[in-house]
Amino acid sequence: MSEISESKTVLITGASRGIGKAMAVLFAIKGYKVFINYNHSENEAHELYNRLMEKGISIALFKADVSKREQVDAMVENCVSRFGKVEILINNAGISHQKMFTDISGQEWDEMINVNLKGVFNCSQSVLEYMLRQKKGKIINISSVWGMVGAACEVHYSAAKAGVIGFTKALAKELGPSNIQVNCIAPGIIKTDMINSFSEEELNELKEATPLMKLGKSEDIAACALFLASENADFITGQVISPNGGFVI
Repeated sequence: MSEISESKTVLITGASRGIGKAMAVLFAIKGYKVFINYNHSENEAHELYNRLMEKGISIALFKADVSKREQVDAMVENCVSRFGKVEILINNAGISHQKMFTDISGQEWDEMINVNLKGVFNCSQSVLEYMLRQKKGKIINISSVWGMVGAACEVHYSAAKAGVIGFTKALAKELGPSNIQVNCIAPGIIKTDMINSFSEEELNELKEATPLMKLGKSEDIAACALFLASENADFITGQVISPNGGFVI
C-alpha cells in the first residue's frame, strides 16, 4: 500500500452499501485515503468503517444528505481538514423508485431530482473550490443505463440519470483547461439492493436480455471507477462508460 503522504484522497457519496461500498473497499485496498459519505444507512456505514479501520486503512466517515448544500459543504470541509485535500470525487449517492408516470407525485419527482441530480451539482461545485486551486482533479459520476435509454415505470429515475450524463459532458468541457477530468459510469443491471423488488422470473428475463447472460456485480463498477481515477485515464474526459454486459450496445 502507498504511504499515506503519497496516497490520494477519494470522497465517495452513498458509500455504505452496494456499488458505493464496493468502491470504498477497492480504493482503500489500493492505498487511497477514503472519505465515506452516508445518509440513512448508519449501521452499514459504521460496520464498513470499523472493518477498514481494523486493517489500518486511512478512512473517515461523514453523514450528509447530498441534496442539502450546507451539509455537503460541511462534508467537503471535513474531508479537506482530515486529509489535506480532495483529489477524486465519486458522485454515487442515489435513490430509485418504480412507479407509473401518472402516479408519480410532485414530491416524489422533486426527491428523485434533488438526490440523484442536484446532489451531483452540490458535491461537484463544493469540491471544485479546492480542485480548481490545485489545477487537478477527477470527478466520476454514477448514472445508469436507464439514463441512456430510459425505463418504463422509472421516468423520474431515468430523467435524473440522463441529467447526470448531460451534466458530465458539459462540465468536462468547462473544466478541461483546468486539468480536471469529468467522466460518467452508467451501470447496467447490477446485483444490489435496488433490484431486491424484482422477482426471480424478472431477473432471469434481464439475464436473457444481456448478451453475457448474467447480471453485473458491484465490484465490476468499482473496477471501472478505479481505472477512471487512475493516471491511466488522464486523457479521458466527458465520456460515458457503461459496464452492462451488452444489455445496451
